[in-house]
Amino acid sequence: MSAILNLKEHLEHPTFALIRDISDEEGLETYVIGGFVRDILLYRGKTHYDIDIVTVGSGIGLARKVAMAIHPKLKVTVFKNFGTAMFREKEVDFEFVGTRKESYRLDSRKPIVEDGTLEDDQNRRDFTMNTLALCLNRARFGDLIDPFDGLGDLEAKLIRTPLDPNVTFSDDPLRMMRAIRFATQLNFRIEEETFAAISHQAERINIVSKERITDEINKILLSDKPSIGFKLLETSGLLKLILPEIQNLKGRESINGVYHKDNFYHTLEVVDRISVNTDNLWLRWSALLHDVAKPVTKRYSPALGWTFHAHNFVGEKMVPKLFDRLKLPLNEKMRFVQKMVLLHMRPIVLSEEEVTDSAVRRLLFDAGDDIDELMTLCEADITSKNEEKVIKYLANFQLVREKLKEIEEKDAVRNFQPPATGELIMEVFGLQPCKEIGLIKSAIKEAILDGVIGNNYEEAYRFMLEKGSELGLKKGKG
Repeated sequence: MSAILNLKEHLEHPTFALIRDISDEEGLETYVIGGFVRDILLYRGKTHYDIDIVTVGSGIGLARKVAMAIHPKLKVTVFKNFGTAMFREKEVDFEFVGTRKESYRLDSRKPIVEDGTLEDDQNRRDFTMNTLALCLNRARFGDLIDPFDGLGDLEAKLIRTPLDPNVTFSDDPLRMMRAIRFATQLNFRIEEETFAAISHQAERINIVSKERITDEINKILLSDKPSIGFKLLETSGLLKLILPEIQNLKGRESINGVYHKDNFYHTLEVVDRISVNTDNLWLRWSALLHDVAKPVTKRYSPALGWTFHAHNFVGEKMVPKLFDRLKLPLNEKMRFVQKMVLLHMRPIVLSEEEVTDSAVRRLLFDAGDDIDELMTLCEADITSKNEEKVIKYLANFQLVREKLKEIEEKDAVRNFQPPATGELIMEVFGLQPCKEIGLIKSAIKEAILDGVIGNNYEEAYRFMLEKGSELGLKKGKG
């Protein structure tokens, strides 16, 4: 990066030329700033779909004039409270704002805004790499404005605040999460004083909305190596404030010299392993939460050592409360995570024992269309310092996968629908709704899952008649 690119080459979008010409006509200093500039320096010209324009004057007025020049009917969205305006052109969002300076109250991250200079505007930004600006006026078109050596920090892979980090993070505590998220996404190091300030200001995170915090957690989870972020969250003291359930996984307790593994680091290893195989956010959440109940189910037995009995059942019940607190969706996405947490032990148990048809049918029945995601999670969960043990378990897992495929092709029990319905049972035996209907349906399901009968109408019908007879029912009579 020491040889700076010809930055003008990255201002080829026709809207930049319009901004240049209109800014000069209006006598406005105008710059493109922030992520667009950072990323063209970092990635040698990454395509960016969100471009921030800052002008020494009215950002809303400039946005309207540029939009009118593009097309008289181009929609401009104005946010008067924030002094910003935006429009979309050729699949790119352009957001305009006037240069400003900000001050903050202790109980809020909403700033008191005043007009300011470009220097004021750069001073208020979160990190030096986001203060980088390119001039859009004709006389200096493409010139880099870098008052805090953001370019040097990009080259050093360093995250640093432009001003005193204690002030930066106290003013807007969400920036602490952003620092850790950028460190995770970019594999950068947080500068020492900047990280010390995060630890010092950690309690300030409590004034940030749960939605904004969760948005940053999601971005950390969707990075290539999420463990970087969660280790930084833990070291800084933020994790215990935003995700105490994950913080509680940390540590190894000893009784009579017997330790259990550190479930915090195990969980991070599982999250990293699954991230190689999926970009499914909710499967990554499942990996993060799969052992969430181990701290509350932990017991020591002289005979057995450390146990975590029923941690999958308890964990499933913990998910809704956690999702609700973090303002995560309380819909099928949450239910998917619950299912993964509940079932994550089942394939592992299968891989340790003889793989029976009945056990595989039941797993397919319970997992349904999520069986592939469940198997991906469970393979990621096989972690051990004993490499031979891992190889053995993974080989057994391959047998389980083959058995799953074989059973599904033969018996079709994924998303099982009983071939003999409650309506059929009522019609055949002349019944009104009663407990016998449920007993027969349950018996048919168990018979299919155990392999006693096939998953088809003819065998289910015969079995239904037999079971009805055992219950004292007669065909055609109540």
